[in-house]
Amino acid sequence: MSKRTLIASTMMGAFALTGSAVVSATTLSDLHKEEAKIHAAAAKSQEKINSLFEQSQDLLVEYRGVVDETENLKIYNDYLASLVADQQRGIDSLQSQIDSIEDTKQGIVPLMFQMIDSLEKFIDLDVPIRLDERKERVEKLRDLMANSNVTVSEQFRQVLDAYLIETEYGTRIASYQGTLDDSGTEVTVDFFNLGRTALLALSLDQKNAWVWNNDSRSWEKLGDEYLASVNEAVKMANNLVPPELIKLPIKAAE
Repeated sequence: MSKRTLIASTMMGAFALTGSAVVSATTLSDLHKEEAKIHAAAAKSQEKINSLFEQSQDLLVEYRGVVDETENLKIYNDYLASLVADQQRGIDSLQSQIDSIEDTKQGIVPLMFQMIDSLEKFIDLDVPIRLDERKERVEKLRDLMANSNVTVSEQFRQVLDAYLIETEYGTRIASYQGTLDDSGTEVTVDFFNLGRTALLALSLDQKNAWVWNNDSRSWEKLGDEYLASVNEAVKMANNLVPPELIKLPIKAAE
């Protein structure tokens, strides 16, 4: 091999080595870039995972709270249902005596007066749902008892009807207008009652709301955070909006 050929071969070998090094460096650079992209994508994915995990934990806490509240309301509703069932058993027992009522006037008439007195005391101690209407019904029963043109069986039927109506107040959701005393000022409001569980009131301008405290026998003003939910409750009772879950100030069963 001549010197010229040897030199040319050597130069070609050097160029080949140089080209290989350039290719390797370029490949490594690309790999580093791709690896950086993978790490960045993994970091973003981890951030999303962390965010979703935190949201799931918040939802879990909220769900457990709703479950606990639902259980408390279920227990209280079961308690009310047992009272209603007990009242119904008493009414059914009395109803079975109507057929022989003429033969037992001496016992029935005093019983009716006792029932009317008990009903009046119950209304005075109960949540004041449609209070004027209920008191008026008691007065009509007293007038009925003094009316000689009304048979004893009819008197007894109307006394039983009054008890049935009282039972229904504890099982219905209703809204009606009336007035309440707010620190000496008479305010016209929309009342809303969830059976006997809660009695609420909303001013007609929807700027004030109250809840009845049966322990203190007084109306308590609610914070602004309840205005929207009380307004929705009134609308639902009047069939203006479909029923849905709302936040109401309900006293837990003891």
